[in-house]
Amino acid sequence: MTYKHLTTRELTLIADFWCQGTKAYQAAKLLKRSSETIYRIYRFLDSGRTIEQYLSQYQHNKRRCGRKQTKLLPAEVEYIHSLIRRGWTPDTIIGRAERTISCSMRTLYRMFARGQYQFNVRHLPMKGKRHPNGYVERRGKAGHLGRSIYQRYQDFPHYQNEFGHFEADTVQGKAHHGAVMTLVERQSKVMIVLNVHRKTDEAVNQHLDQWLSKLPRHFVKSITFDNGKEFAGWRDIANKHDLHTYFAEVGAPNQRGLNENNNGILRRDGLSKKLDFRHLPDELVTQLMYRRNNIPRKSLNYRTPLEVFLSYVTDEQLSAFF
Repeated sequence: MTYKHLTTRELTLIADFWCQGTKAYQAAKLLKRSSETIYRIYRFLDSGRTIEQYLSQYQHNKRRCGRKQTKLLPAEVEYIHSLIRRGWTPDTIIGRAERTISCSMRTLYRMFARGQYQFNVRHLPMKGKRHPNGYVERRGKAGHLGRSIYQRYQDFPHYQNEFGHFEADTVQGKAHHGAVMTLVERQSKVMIVLNVHRKTDEAVNQHLDQWLSKLPRHFVKSITFDNGKEFAGWRDIANKHDLHTYFAEVGAPNQRGLNENNNGILRRDGLSKKLDFRHLPDELVTQLMYRRNNIPRKSLNYRTPLEVFLSYVTDEQLSAFF
């Protein structure tokens, strides 16, 4: 039950009732307060002290009440810092439960928000900020390039629980110089990053074709793109590899939310907007991809994307992905 503290106005009225000789229980009914609360103030005034002294003491006691801040052990603080540097979130740290932490997930998030133990909310994937619900992408698009995303649910009735469906997008470098292509498998959340260097349909098709050629036919059931011009050559890929391709609605990145979220995290991990992607080393791309695929996720019951992905593929197939 939540307790409502006495206000200065209520204390003034109680002092007036005391001066007028009003019974404590009557004052309690008028103020809709507990009789014991009023009796306590009356006894204080009966002792010869003033209502100003009671207010001062009340405010002093009020500052001392409430739940005390949770404190973490030094070893726990260092452990949390080490995992945050590896890209984990407070949710993942608590949910994965590899080690006992002396607080809940929500408390740990609050520690980051107030900067306790030198935790920095800006080190978290979304830096403590998110787009509001109903956010619509305003950047220019090429128009709807191919089959609508809504057709996907007709072609694959069990799409939500079926392995092999990917979402795809590109991430650009500084001043639109260079790009990488990202693909995310929906069931395992595993991320594939292709170092395409240039944001053109020729470069995207070339690298996507090379990657798909290493995989068994029909292993990739579908790819859902956004409407960027770099995906204008989707027909060549779809026909050659016999896979279904779909496009989200123009200005609706939320329809590919998993891919968009991973792209934002990839930015924070190292592919910042200040970096020119035209001569990006393949080793760096591979390293970032490996890092992202080995961070536990709440949606996977705190398993890593790679752990889940391994349950769907053989060792021979795995070598083609990474």
